[in-house]
Amino acid sequence: MLKVGIIRCQQTEDMCPGNTDFKVAKEGKFAFEEMGPVEIVGFVSCGGCSGKKAVTRAKLMVERGAEAIAFASCITKGNPIGFSCPHYSSIKEAVIKKVGIDIKIIEWTH
Repeated sequence: MLKVGIIRCQQTEDMCPGNTDFKVAKEGKFAFEEMGPVEIVGFVSCGGCSGKKAVTRAKLMVERGAEAIAFASCITKGNPIGFSCPHYSSIKEAVIKKVGIDIKIIEWTH
């Protein structure tokens, strides 16, 4: 079972407890459909705008066993408020640079 660390938007934490992320991961649905059920080994926020803390948090999750980093749909699709992260491209590039190309990047959750 693939071990996944999820990074979510700090600004949507009070609107979304993340339960849908856990549910679709456990059931292997939506972004996890190709992989089947996955195990969430970390669930952290980006640290707030501009998301710089996401880089070190992603690295920490990899050091603790994550084989993939998923960016929650609140970051990439703007769920639940319809406003995606304006810093996403920079965050994603910095995370890839920090964790390496062998770590799978999943660009959404549900």
